[in-house]
Amino acid sequence: NRRNGLILDKTEEDWPASIAAVGMALTAYPVGVHRHFMTRAEAVQRTLVTLRFFAESDQSEGEDATGYRGFYYHFLHMKSGRRAWKSELSSIDTALFIAGALVAAEFFDGADADETEIRALARKLYERVEWDWMVHGGSTICHGWRPEADAGFLPFRWEGYDEALILYLLALGSPTHAIPRSCYDAWCSTYE
Repeated sequence: NRRNGLILDKTEEDWPASIAAVGMALTAYPVGVHRHFMTRAEAVQRTLVTLRFFAESDQSEGEDATGYRGFYYHFLHMKSGRRAWKSELSSIDTALFIAGALVAAEFFDGADADETEIRALARKLYERVEWDWMVHGGSTICHGWRPEADAGFLPFRWEGYDEALILYLLALGSPTHAIPRSCYDAWCSTYE
């Protein structure tokens, strides 16, 4: 969606966006510039639209918010950017989104106002994710959370060797809401 930067999860009609796909797109734009598939100016504008949308999105306990505590819902309505399908706040999908934002911040290193704003927005989005909240009293990071009164934190945690490495690295390195090293050690202890 050129108005908010959301990316479809798949190409079926009336399908929602995926926060992970948005992160992958933010990573793909620099590749597109490097490979001459798009201009730097086009990539800057797409990136700015996306990061501005998320920086200004509803971060509340509301059941139709875009996210909460810096995390984002797994699926979002393409037009509004609001939670779709009663999906969960997803720790891993948020990590993939944040990784994409940080890639954009690293690539767009120019001194002009737009590229400076990309770096500031990526930093803002990363710093507001409350990674330590998603540990929820355990030793590893929860898969997610739902706002409904009878839901709350999902019973599943990131354990075993899996895609959560990026999640743990971002959470450990957070300048504002870092998880303790013991969480990483606990994750590593669940696989050989």
